Amino acid sequence: MDDREILRELGRRIAEIAALPRQRETIGRWKALNGLRPERPMVLIDQLPWHELDVDGLLELRCRDEFCRSIERDLRRKLYQWKHLPADMVIEPYVDVPKVVTGVDDFGVTPQETTLALDTANDVISHHYDDMLATEADVERINTRPVVRLDAAATALREAWANDIFAGVLPVRMVGVGPLFFRPWDLISQWRGVMPPLTDLMDRPEFIHRTLGRISEGYHAMLDQLEEQGLLSAVNDLVHCTGAWTDELPAADFDPARPRARDTWTAGMAQMFSTVSPAMHEEFEIEYAKGWYERFGLGYYGCCEPLDRKIGIIRKLPHVRKVSMSPWVDVERGAAAIGGDYVFSRKPSPAFLAVDSFEEDAVRKDLKNTLESCRRHGCPVELILKDVSTVRYDPKRLWRWAEIARELVEG
Repeated sequence: MDDREILRELGRRIAEIAALPRQRETIGRWKALNGLRPERPMVLIDQLPWHELDVDGLLELRCRDEFCRSIERDLRRKLYQWKHLPADMVIEPYVDVPKVVTGVDDFGVTPQETTLALDTANDVISHHYDDMLATEADVERINTRPVVRLDAAATALREAWANDIFAGVLPVRMVGVGPLFFRPWDLISQWRGVMPPLTDLMDRPEFIHRTLGRISEGYHAMLDQLEEQGLLSAVNDLVHCTGAWTDELPAADFDPARPRARDTWTAGMAQMFSTVSPAMHEEFEIEYAKGWYERFGLGYYGCCEPLDRKIGIIRKLPHVRKVSMSPWVDVERGAAAIGGDYVFSRKPSPAFLAVDSFEEDAVRKDLKNTLESCRRHGCPVELILKDVSTVRYDPKRLWRWAEIARELVEG
């Protein structure tokens, strides 16, 4: 079987699943949750150790061409997840093909790092970063005017190729850049490591402000160009591993040929700030994020940093709809602070999947604690299992986690 027929067969299976009434029903539940009027808690699973999950060759790639393999990989993973751990995932009747866009996040600084890996098949590895921004002169190297361009020829070739492959099977959807993240502190951690910038928050605050100012200027210049060239993605289905379907986007005067930030979601985070006070978090992150979030229709805030003590400063960000509640938060405190104002985007600990023996009772207790706290405080809640770096080569653990979560939210 050649590449074209392999992809067409996968496309036919996707089309059959996408036509099920369940897809529209699940989208309706995501819209209700994101509108802060949930029918029930929602569950989604993402960022998986795919190298540990194959069963009977379901994930084995058979295409030879690299572009075809990239599409095949996406389709096979969707089919695998639908079969074994669907939770509240949605399979839509499209093949998404990214446009070829250069210059995104090109701020002119290249990380210098040393890496270590326990499992060479795993892309989750340890990084030690050298400090590339130790001086004022170094900071001036940050590119505040990244040049964003569409490679029209390469994009047209992809589109023609995909349309030929999937003709009569699935429509091809050419997607732009997005959802866009505002994450200056992720960049800083890769350019400097963790300890130097955290120390500079105390010892050289103006130096940090100068760094953040240049990065923010670059972010806005990049966004300006994406809007001007119509290169933003207006597909509002996922944001930071969570369901993003909503009746509130795009905006009323939406032009499909030229999506704007206000037609889309954004997300942001300051993962290095786990031990930074709310006051410093506000000064060195929230104040810079305000202008970014103001430009977008809806926003998601947070990632791994514990935010249960920082809801007050998050309230100063415009258009936020979901707040991350990582494995390190006090769930009760976070739920009390959020109430019904945001979606409580709970990230259950993936460590339950990595221990020597998988304990179902521990998973159930952990999830019930979140659901009960959110029920007490009227929080719309989603359970988003992500950052799963290992299941100890036992994929049934993951399948069972999904079953337990669904049992609890549906019960």
